[in-house]
Amino acid sequence: MGALTPLLLPGMLMLMCGLLLHAPSRHGARVKKPNFIIILADDIGWGDLDANQGEGKSNNTPHLNLMAEQGLRLTDFHSPASTCSPSRAAILTGRYGLRNGVTHNFAASSVAGLPLSEVTLPRLLQKAAYHTAMIGKWHLGHNGPYGPTSRGFDYYLGVPYSNDMGCTDAPGYNLPPCPACDSALTRSHERPRDCYSKVGLPLMENSRIVEQPLDPWTLTERYASAATRIIHAARQRGRPYLLYMALAHVHVPLTPPPAPDASGADVFAASLREMDRLVGAVKSASDTADKDDTLILFTGQWRFPARTGRVSGPVLRCVLLCLGDNGPWERKCQYSGSVGPFVGKWQRSRGGGSAKQTTWEGGHRVPTVAYWPGRIPANTTSSALLSGMDIFPTLLSLAEVSPPVDRRYDGIDATNVLLHGGQTGHEFLFHPNSGAAGRFGDLQTVRTGTHKAFYITGAAEACGGATGRPQLHEPPLIFDLQRGEAEETPLRVGTPEYRAIAERVARGREALLWDIATDGSVSTADYSTNASAAPCCEPTRAACRCNAHTDTHTHTHTHTQ
Repeated sequence: MGALTPLLLPGMLMLMCGLLLHAPSRHGARVKKPNFIIILADDIGWGDLDANQGEGKSNNTPHLNLMAEQGLRLTDFHSPASTCSPSRAAILTGRYGLRNGVTHNFAASSVAGLPLSEVTLPRLLQKAAYHTAMIGKWHLGHNGPYGPTSRGFDYYLGVPYSNDMGCTDAPGYNLPPCPACDSALTRSHERPRDCYSKVGLPLMENSRIVEQPLDPWTLTERYASAATRIIHAARQRGRPYLLYMALAHVHVPLTPPPAPDASGADVFAASLREMDRLVGAVKSASDTADKDDTLILFTGQWRFPARTGRVSGPVLRCVLLCLGDNGPWERKCQYSGSVGPFVGKWQRSRGGGSAKQTTWEGGHRVPTVAYWPGRIPANTTSSALLSGMDIFPTLLSLAEVSPPVDRRYDGIDATNVLLHGGQTGHEFLFHPNSGAAGRFGDLQTVRTGTHKAFYITGAAEACGGATGRPQLHEPPLIFDLQRGEAEETPLRVGTPEYRAIAERVARGREALLWDIATDGSVSTADYSTNASAAPCCEPTRAACRCNAHTDTHTHTHTHTQ
C-alpha cells in the first residue's frame, strides 16, 4: 500500500470517535451523543504492537505507542473468534456464532451472508439518527440484502471480503506468491495454493463495483482520504456518526511502501509502520474536527492523556477502538505477525499452529486501548476479561440506545471498565473453533478467571506445514495463565485445584449451551455458493476487468463467467 499523506486516518484499530451533540433527554435536559470510530486490524498479533513488547521493543508503531501512553490499556481483550467472518459477525451483533449463525468464513462465491434475522450495531445506531459509514473489509456477504449498505451502513467503500480472495495486476507479498490476474499461471490449473484466478479483487462503493481488479498498493491512501472526508462531513452535518474501518493490514498479501531488497521480516515491519501511520492520521483527522472529550479504544492495549478542559459549543466525544479480528496467520511464516509471549507451547511441542484459527491465546488475544481525554485517566490498565462482542452493548450504552429485547446476547456492557476503573469482565468467556480441530463454531475452549480449559486441540497449520493431530480432552486440558501465559504445562488431573476448576467450567459450559439451545432467536447462515454470486462488473472481460473512471458502465450486481 502506498505512502500516506498527513490527513490519513488511524487504521487497524477500533476507533470510536464521537462528536458530542446536544439532544433532548427524557427529562428535558440536553445530553451529548458520542461519535464512534472502530478500527479493526486483520491478522495482527498481540506482540506486533510496540506498547506490548516491554524491554527491547521495536519502533514500528510510534503513533500507537503514544496512544498507549495517553489512555487505558486493556490487557486481556479477545477477538470473538480466531478467523474473519465469525469474528466480525460477533462484533456487530454481540452474539456468539452459535447464535448469529456465522461459524466460518464466507467465500467470494457465497450466495448469502450474515443472516437477515440478525440485528446489527450500525442498524440500531442508524435508527437513532447516527450517520453510519464503513471503510474496508466486510466479509459478511456481498449479494443484495447481505451487503453493508443493507445492514445498517449509509455509506461503504471497500473490499467485500479478504484481500487475498481475488487476483490483482500487481500482487503483494504472500506465501506462496500469487500470480497476476492475466498471467499464464493464473489461467492454468496449476496455480499455487490460496491463489484466486478468474475474478479480480473488487473495490466497491456502496453496492457498485468501481474498480476490478483494484490496485492494492493504493488502498491505504484511498481509505485514509475517505475516512477524512467522512469525519469532516459529519462535523459539518452536526450529526453523531459511526465510522467502522476494517483495514487490510496486516493480512497477506502485504503491500507496504516499496523498499529495495526487503526481507520477509522487513516487509512485515513496513506494513506495521504503514498501519501505524494510518492510525495516527485518523486520530489527527478526528482531533482536527473536534478533539476534546475524546475516547479512543485500541484492541491492542494502549492509553491517552486525559484532558480536563472544556470548550463551548459542540465538543468531540470520540470513542476510538483499535483491535484485531484474530491473531497472526502462522502458515504465512515471515509474512505473519508476533503473538508475543502467548506462544501455545503445549501445542507447538506436539506440532501444529497455535495462532489464527485456534483457541490458544495467540489466536484470539489482541491488543486493545481505550482513549477519552478527561474521562479516562492516562497510563491506566485493566485486566478485565473482555471480548469484541462487548463492543455492541458498550457502544449502545454510551449512545443511550436500547438493544432489541427479542433476543439473547453474549457481550457485556464494559462502560464501567472504560470510564470508572472497573476490573470485572466476563465470568466465563468461550472461544469457538474457527477452522482447527472439531466442528466450526463449537465452544470448545473455556476461560474463567486465570484458568483456561480445552476440550479439543490440534489440526491448525504452522509455518512449514505441520498441523498436529486432533486430540479430544475428556477431562479437559486446563492451564493457569497466571502461572504460564505460554500455555505450556497444564494442571495435574485429580488435584483439588483441577477438580474445582473442571467442575466450574463444566457448569458454565452446560449453562451456556442450554441457553443457546433454548434461544428462539438463534439464526442459521446459508453457506451455499454459486459461481454467479462472485462480484464481477464485466463478465465478458478476463478477471471481470473494469474501472468506473474509464469505463462507460459498471455493474451494481454480481456475475462471473
